[in-house]
Amino acid sequence: MLKVESLHAFYGKSHVLHGVHFEVQPGEIVALLGRNGSGRSTTAKAVMGLVDCAGSVKWRGEEIQGRKAFEIAHLGIGYVPENRDIFPDLTVHQNLMLGEKGRGRKSRWSFDDMYGMFPRLKERQHTEAGVLSGGEQQMLTLCRTLMGDPDLIIIDEPTEGLAPKIVELVGQYLKTLKDRGISVLLIEQKLTIAMAISDRALVMGHGSIVFEGTPEALRNDSYTRKEWLEV
Repeated sequence: MLKVESLHAFYGKSHVLHGVHFEVQPGEIVALLGRNGSGRSTTAKAVMGLVDCAGSVKWRGEEIQGRKAFEIAHLGIGYVPENRDIFPDLTVHQNLMLGEKGRGRKSRWSFDDMYGMFPRLKERQHTEAGVLSGGEQQMLTLCRTLMGDPDLIIIDEPTEGLAPKIVELVGQYLKTLKDRGISVLLIEQKLTIAMAISDRALVMGHGSIVFEGTPEALRNDSYTRKEWLEV
């Protein structure tokens, strides 16, 4: 579904990604792990066309590297950024409406689905998003992205700053995405949740992929966990 090869990314003269390569298959949850500054978030932005980069990013066999972010989104890739990027002066419901993309097919998701997953959003659907708690804003950002009916969703640190109960809830609903045929690239620092729900794990270090394998293989690889992860 998604194939990244020899991907390099730059912030001005700073060379951040160094030949990143990985794939995401249909219906698969892939965890992208690593310490802060390893290049995980930059990888997501590079796939979405949000940073200067070179190399190859193919979506269903079509080269998309160099295309604009909104064009990539309309192809079926959803992106939930780490900083959430909600529209603070609009209500919860209006934020969800802005997520709809009308991709020429019946969406797998509805407002009822969103409010069913996160009842707190239904309670606050007429509330301005800017006054929501951090956890509620994270729920809203995820749901707004799902309203665009993506086939792959890239989620950057969805559990950052959330209470343990909400973290567990987010993990459950990431599994729900897979059940509905949506692939997930999960950028996460918390090893426990990533290992519990992912099919494969990638570990980044210094802007490159330093490990690729199953969660079980990563559990047994004490060197990788000690050297490249915060455990």
